[in-house]
Formats: sequence, structure tokens, C-alpha cells
Amino acid sequence: SDIFSGAIFIQLALGLDLYLAIFILLAITAIYTVTGGLASVIYTDTLQTFIMLTGSFILMGFAFAEVGGYESFTEKYMNAIPSIVEGDNLTIDARCYTPQADSFHIFRNPVTGDIPWPGIIFGMPITALWYWCTNQVIVQRCLCGKDMSHVKAACIICGYLKLLPMFFMVMPGMISRILYTDKVACVIPSECVKQCGVEVGCTNYAYPTMVLELMPQGLRGLMLSVMLASLMSSLTSIFNSASTLFTIDLYTKMRKQASEKELLIAGRLFVLLLTVTGIMWVPLVQVSQSGQLIHYTESISSYLGPPIAAVFLLAIICKRVNEQGAFWGLIIGLVMGLIRIIAEFVYGTGSCLAASDCPKIICGVHYLYFAIILFFGSILAILGISLLTKPIPDVHLYRLCWSLRNSTEERIDLDAEEKSREETADGVKEDYPEQSRGCLKKTYDLFCGLQTTEPKLTKEEEEALKKKLTDTSERPLWRTIVNINAILLLVVVVFVHGYYA
Repeated sequence: SDIFSGAIFIQLALGLDLYLAIFILLAITAIYTVTGGLASVIYTDTLQTFIMLTGSFILMGFAFAEVGGYESFTEKYMNAIPSIVEGDNLTIDARCYTPQADSFHIFRNPVTGDIPWPGIIFGMPITALWYWCTNQVIVQRCLCGKDMSHVKAACIICGYLKLLPMFFMVMPGMISRILYTDKVACVIPSECVKQCGVEVGCTNYAYPTMVLELMPQGLRGLMLSVMLASLMSSLTSIFNSASTLFTIDLYTKMRKQASEKELLIAGRLFVLLLTVTGIMWVPLVQVSQSGQLIHYTESISSYLGPPIAAVFLLAIICKRVNEQGAFWGLIIGLVMGLIRIIAEFVYGTGSCLAASDCPKIICGVHYLYFAIILFFGSILAILGISLLTKPIPDVHLYRLCWSLRNSTEERIDLDAEEKSREETADGVKEDYPEQSRGCLKKTYDLFCGLQTTEPKLTKEEEEALKKKLTDTSERPLWRTIVNINAILLLVVVVFVHGYYA
């Protein structure tokens, strides 16, 4: 979805073919992810955030000025109906092209709403738990924080920033429907093909169209860089995190004695595999969920995220959960999610013009409700299988679950024996004298982030480093500041939900 949305913007801005645009976007992104690693991703993300905020704020100002302010915006949006509503031998219901009566409400009808309010209250927190607490893209940044206060503060700043998309993205997108009604709100398939080349609708083109049509020349260039920065930022994060997961969790299981150089090369080849898979997936993204990208991303999260969220939550609050329960809970949840995904791809998700033939028992439930069912189904599977199998002794759980969080006793890893065997095997390796390396070889190693030698630490330095890595203590002043900000953020979020409910 990231690849597709970035390519749309390049396609519109530069007039390129969609797949050529995708190739350019991925080539630039892959080069600096592969060569720079996590450090380059974090530095560029930070810089790009400021560019994104500035550009989005300017566009929001232009958009509201064009429609005459907020009050005028709410009035004009409800009257934004396309001029062509008949054709292609179709009888089209007025609700397919008329703005919904609850367009300015966050809480919508629990049965007929496109985003039902029980789904927002109970379903979205489940996918949020998966994304913000277990997704490697997010977790990897928290793990490289300087200390616990830095990590908390970063998460809180993220929370404040997360309030902005409604004003920076959603409302300008709605204004785009007012300004370019026939394109953004097209309903006749042949008319949509004429406007954006896709039969199912052109809503994905709302934001980039406004950027190109509304902003003056220089600012248009700024917004082009903003859009590309945001997409490349997401892609580099995904590439970097996915290659880390592949090399550490999968490749090392297949190649136990793999060198660091081999792991780096394997991770980078995996990025290329991801890239190819992403390009092949684009046609599916293009037509899924009536061509509405936000519904596609939310639905996929709802089908794949809840089992992971269930395992994560139970692992923290219930020490009786064990490996067998976690594994089979994930597998059962994955199978349930895949049944829904495959059914939607086979039968299609349908649209306002034509309903999907997908069996109601599989596709008849809104994706946010499906997330709730999947979450609790996974919880039952995890608890049931864990209770039927042997518990994990407490010696392996100190400081890993809530009830033992304050334990000071030494924890023995579950796979300690396996690790000691690997370390013994590693210790047998002979030390070979370092060979002299040519300039080209050194340049290649530097380009790929390969180190020929590791710095040797004394026993005291190793102990100090270990203590630093495991220390989660905070200074009282900063702990108080971040905790107060966390409460303030929650108050603001509740207020915004209440105001727009």
C-alpha cells in the first residue's frame, strides 16, 4: 500500500507510467536502506518529519482558504455530488454518490456505518496494540532509545503528532472532493477510468490532485518532496525491520554458524525479494476495498494483527501461557485471518454498485468486528492449549511478566542450553591472521556496513555495557514529566473523540 500510494503521486506529478514510478521510488529507497541501515533510516525519518509537517500545514491552509473556512467546508461537502451519475447501463442508488449524513462524525451507525463505532472503540485498539507494541518497525526504534525516559517521551510525542492527520490529511481530502467532485467522487466505472484509470473509484487520487492543482509552483515542489519523504520513510522502516526479523529469527535458525557478513548479505537480498513481492502485489491493492486505500490497510491489519496482539498481551499478564499455547494460538489466528483474506481476493470486496458474492459467514462481518472475533478466538486458543500443557517454571520468567516484574533473581533463558552449545562451537574457531585488504575491498566493506574486526572489551567493560543495556531506571524529574504528559495526551484524545463523536 505504501508503494502504491507513493507511485500514484509520482505518476500524477511527473506523468510517468505507474510501474516506472514504482521502480524509481523503490530503487532510491532500497539504495539508502541497504547502504545505511537503521542509522540512516532514523536520521532521514527525523528530518523528513519536519518537512512533512511544514508542507502538510501549508496545504491545509490553502485548502481551507479555497473553500472559505471551516463552516463553509462542512456545508459544501454535503453538496459535493458528481455531475455524471448515469451511464454504462447501470441504475445507481443515490447513496453511492451522495456524501453520507454522518460524514463529520467519528462514531457511526454500528450496522450500516462504513466505520461502525463499536469497531472504533473495541476493534481499533486491538490492531493498535499489534502495531504500536509489537510491530518491529516501531519496537526497533524504542529499543535503540538512550534510556527509558527517552523512549516514553518519543512515544508521547508520536501520540501528539498522530492527532494531526485528521486536520492535515482527512479534511484536505474531503475538501478535494468539493473542488474536484467529478474526479474524486466519480461513480460510473467508465468515467472513473477516464479520470484516473481505475474502474472502482478515484478517491486515492484526492490528496495528490489537490497538491498539484491548488499549490503554486515552488510549494508544489515542496509537497512533492513531502509526499515522497513520507512514503520513503515508511518503506525504509519496513525494509530495515523486515530484513532484521528475517536474518535474526529465520536465517540464523537455518544457518547457525553464519558469519556477520553472511547475515548482512542475506538481509539485503531479502530486501530485494520484498521489493519484487511488493510490486507484484500492487494490482491487488489497486482494486481492493472499492479502491479505498485506507480501508485496505485497516482490513489487512484486522486480519493479521489480532493473534499477535493476543499473544503479546497474554504473555505479559498471564504467566501460565507457554510456548505451545502461543504457537498454536498464532497458527489458528493466522488460518482464520487468511481464510478471510483469500475469500476477499477470490470474490472481491464488492462496491456500492455491485455486492460481493463472498459467503456472508466469511465476509458478512465488518473487518473491525472481525478483528474483535479473531482476537478473542486467539485468546481462547492460547489459554486452552497452555492449560493443557506444562507451565514454564518461574526461573525462566523473572521480569518477563507482570506478576514477576519486580523480581531481582537471575533469569535463566529457556534456550540457555542451546545457546551455550552454540557459544562452545563458536569458541572452537581458530583465529586467522588478518590479511591486508585493497582499497576497493575496503570501500565495498564500508559501503555495505561490514566490519573486519570487532572491538575487544575487558570483562569490566562487558559488565558495564550489560548493565547499561538492561537498566530501565529513570530520573524522578523526567519520569514525572513524561507521566504527566501521557495523562494530558489521553485527555486531549478523549476530548477530540468526544467533540467529533
